[in-house]
Amino acid sequence: MLLRLDLQLFSGEKTEKATPNKRREARKKGQIVKSMEVSSALTLLFSFGFLLVGGKSLIEGCLSLYRHSFKEYMHLELTISSTQVLFNQILWESVKITAPILAISLAAGVIANYIQVGFMFNFGLLKFNFGKLNPLQGLKQMFSLRALVELVKSCLKIIITSVIVFWVIWKRKNELLIMGEKNLIDSARLIGSLVIQMGFAASGSLIVLAAADYIYQKFQHEKKLKMSKQEIKDEFKKMEGDPFIKGQRRAKQRELSMNRMMQEVPKADVLITNPTHFAIAILYDHSTMEAPQVIAKGKGYTALKMKEIAKEHNIMTVENRPLARALYASVEIGETIPEDLFNAVGEILAYVYFQEGRYKEMMT
Repeated sequence: MLLRLDLQLFSGEKTEKATPNKRREARKKGQIVKSMEVSSALTLLFSFGFLLVGGKSLIEGCLSLYRHSFKEYMHLELTISSTQVLFNQILWESVKITAPILAISLAAGVIANYIQVGFMFNFGLLKFNFGKLNPLQGLKQMFSLRALVELVKSCLKIIITSVIVFWVIWKRKNELLIMGEKNLIDSARLIGSLVIQMGFAASGSLIVLAAADYIYQKFQHEKKLKMSKQEIKDEFKKMEGDPFIKGQRRAKQRELSMNRMMQEVPKADVLITNPTHFAIAILYDHSTMEAPQVIAKGKGYTALKMKEIAKEHNIMTVENRPLARALYASVEIGETIPEDLFNAVGEILAYVYFQEGRYKEMMT
């Protein structure tokens, strides 16, 4: 067992999950989990949904164009200018009729991409790759395992959707057989409802296939991103020397340190300020401490934040500019007050205790 593990490590077998950095790099290169079946399934579903809701307006638009053509356009004199006007008017009416369903299809494509990969736009992927024009490379792709999988998926999609559509038609075969006895409007309604029913049935089957394909694509993507133990070690060493990573780590450490320090401010007896540039939180417990202690300090934004927290917890704030500067410069967090500042800090603590009715506590 140990020998086999050593061999795997030595051979660089990719058995480990990809690191976050490897995933970010892959995303930048366009290596993402994406199934084209999701886009086609949602586009078909949204399109038939629009036909169900707005199909009446679409039919009315087509009939209006039909009537308008026979009432007005048939009487126009056939010239170059009239033909151009006729073409522009018909084109504009056609655009107005088809624009909603085109917008719905576009929205479906955008939504399908967003739910799979989120917001992503990489200009680097727009570069022209001459290698894709290589016929030998194209032949390799045609006879690859991926091409075989795509062929199987396409065949399954055609077979399953065909069976489902046939089943929908077969269920309503009796209505279709007597359609000749109905008038034109009723026949059109029957055909329209049947088409929408077939569309929703086909869309549902495609969504199931798209979900299965997405799971397969995710599995393949994770398999492709896997790393060997040596690659993880090399990446860790590289990231250790990366200035950006170091900067991020230091920023995170500063944030954690600041959060811990802010949690100490409510414990303070007094906050000595500059008043706006510096703030030093002093704590003194005469029963356990030989001298007052600095439990938090900050300048600029940190000082303002400390003042806000002190105000929220009714911690008295005393302004003493020289003392605040001296404490900030000479005393670190967790250290006691130096001897040369005892008297100044003691006077402030005595004032605070007197104001809060705790003067006897300090005297003891």
